[in-house]
Amino acid sequence: MALIVQKYGGTSVGSVERIQTVAQRVCKTVREGNSVAIVVSAMGKTTDGLMTLAQQISSNPSRREMDMLLSTGEQVSIALLSMALQELGQPAISLTGAQVGIVTESEHSRARILEIKTERIERHLSEGKVVVVAGFQGISNQHEMEITTLGRGGSDTSAVALAAALSASQCEIYTDVPGILTTDPRLVPDAQLMSEITCDEMLELASLGAKVLHPRAVEIARNYGVPLVVRSSWSEELGTRVIAPASSARSLKNLEIAKAVDAVEFDTDQAKVSLLHVPDRPGIAARLFGEIARQSVDVDLIIQSIHEGDSNDIAFTVANDVLSKAEAVAEAIAPALRSHPKQIQEANVMVERGIAKIAIAGAGMIGRPGIAAKMFATLADAGVNIEMISTSEVKVSCAIDAEDCDRAIGSLCRTFDLNTSPLQKSNTPSPITNAPPVRGVALDCDQARLSVRHLPDIPGMAAKIFGVLAQENISVDTIIQSQRCRIINDNPTRDIACTIAQGDAETACYALQDLADLWGWGEVSADTEIAKVSVVGSGMIGHPGIAAKMFAALAKEKINIQMITTSEIKISCVVAQQDGVKALKAIHDAFGLAGKEKVEVPA
Repeated sequence: MALIVQKYGGTSVGSVERIQTVAQRVCKTVREGNSVAIVVSAMGKTTDGLMTLAQQISSNPSRREMDMLLSTGEQVSIALLSMALQELGQPAISLTGAQVGIVTESEHSRARILEIKTERIERHLSEGKVVVVAGFQGISNQHEMEITTLGRGGSDTSAVALAAALSASQCEIYTDVPGILTTDPRLVPDAQLMSEITCDEMLELASLGAKVLHPRAVEIARNYGVPLVVRSSWSEELGTRVIAPASSARSLKNLEIAKAVDAVEFDTDQAKVSLLHVPDRPGIAARLFGEIARQSVDVDLIIQSIHEGDSNDIAFTVANDVLSKAEAVAEAIAPALRSHPKQIQEANVMVERGIAKIAIAGAGMIGRPGIAAKMFATLADAGVNIEMISTSEVKVSCAIDAEDCDRAIGSLCRTFDLNTSPLQKSNTPSPITNAPPVRGVALDCDQARLSVRHLPDIPGMAAKIFGVLAQENISVDTIIQSQRCRIINDNPTRDIACTIAQGDAETACYALQDLADLWGWGEVSADTEIAKVSVVGSGMIGHPGIAAKMFAALAKEKINIQMITTSEIKISCVVAQQDGVKALKAIHDAFGLAGKEKVEVPA
C-alpha cells in the first residue's frame, strides 16, 4: 500500500461545493489502494479577511497574536473536509499542526520546521483513516507550546515536510492551474504545461516569483528526495513532476534548519575577458555574445555592471582552451562598439588568465540573509580579493586569482563546517534526459536595484556591504561588481550593485549610507523602476548561444539591458520596469515555449 500526501490550496477548498469535490477525489485515491494524508490551506480569502480584521483592531498587531488568529483559518478547512469525507463513508480525522506534532522554531510568522513527531498520524493511518492536517502552522518546543505559522507558502512546506517525515511514496500539490507552466499564464496566455522539471530549476523559478510552489517546499523535496507532483484540482491531468535527486541519509531532526551550504565547488580552468566602456544601448550584448556563440565558445559566468555615464562594462569567463577564440571575437568587435560617431574612447578589451571560480552551494541558502556576506567575509579574512560575483538562489560564485584557490577552499570549508572534499567543477548535467536548454521564463517586478559607488578595490568591501544588509534581515538577489576601476585619491575603486525587494530599499539605503559616510565611499542609491527577467534551464549547460538568443530577443524589441548576471542554469537581465512584460513575452517566444492552446487561469 502506497502512502500519498496531498495538499489542497485555498481556492481548492474555497466553498462547500469545492470541499465536497476534494473529498470525492481523496476517496478515489483511497479506493485505488493508497493510504492518504491531506494538508489543507484556509478557505479562499479567509487569511486575507483575518488580516483585515486585525488591522481594524491594531495598526501594528503583535506577531504572536497574528499567529493565534491566522492559524484558525486552516482549522475551519480541516474540520469541514473531515466531515465531508465522513459523509462519503470514509473514516477521517482532522488534526492541527500542534496535534500532528509539527514542531517549529519559536519564531512567530516565519517559523521553520524542526521535526515532525509522526507517531499519532501513523496510528490513525494504520487504522484506515484519512488524516486531514492543518497546513501553514506548527507549535514550538514542549516548554513554551506556542502556536506558530510558517509564513507565505507554509502549506506547501507543511505538505512536503510531512511527506519527508512519513517517507511517503509521493507528495501531490493540488492547485488552480494544471501544473508548472513555462511562464505566468496571466501575462502570456499561451504559456505551456511542463511534464517535468528538476528541483534546481524549480528552485530558481519559484524564487523568481513563480507562485505555484514555494521555494522552502522545493528545498525540502530536494534535500530528502521527495517525489513531488503539481496537479490541477479541477481535472485528472497528470500535471508536472518535480524531479528530486536520490534520497540521502539526511537526518529528519532540524528538518528545515540543516546546513545552509552543502558544498564548496571550484574550477581552476578559467580565464576572464572584460570589455570596458561598452555603449549603454540595446543590442550590444546580443552582438557580442551572438558572435561568440557562432564561434562555438561556451561562456560560463556573464556580468554586465551598472552604467557610468553612457557606457558600462561586460565581463565573462571561459575555459582556458577557448580563450584565444573568445579574445579574438572581443578584440574584433570592440572598435565597432561606440556610443556615437564622436566618441573618442573605444570599448577596450582586458584578458586575465589564471582565474579560478569558487562557489558555495546549498538549497538551505534560500531566504537566509547573510550567507553571501559570510562567504565574502571569509575570503576577505583569507586575503582573497573578489574579481567577479554571480549569484543564484542556491549558489554564490566568485572569480578569484587561481593562486588563491586552495586557500579560499580551505577557509570556506572551515567556515561552513564542511568536512568532505570540495567538488571540482560546478557544472552538473541535468537528471532529465534531453532536457531543453530553457525550461521556463520568469519576471519579477517587485525588486529594486541598490548601488554603491567607488568602493576601495581591496578584500573585505563586499563583506562589509552584505554584512550590513544581513543585519537588517535583507535578502539579496543579483549581485554585480563592476570590472572598471576608477582611481580616486590615488586609490583604485569599483562599484557594487545588487537587487533586493522593493520594500527593503529605503532601509538598505539608510544602513549603507551610514557605512559609506564612515568609510568615505561614494553615492548610495536605489532604483525601484526596474524589472528582472530570467531564463532557467539545466539543459543550457554545454549549449553555447543561449545567452545570445536571450539578448537578441531583447534587442529586437529595443529593450536596453541594465544588468546581466548568470549561474549555470539561469540568466537574468535587469531592464526598465516599463519593459518588463514586453521582455518576458519576447524571450518566451524566442525560445519556442509558446503553444497553441491557451491555459485557463481561474479568477
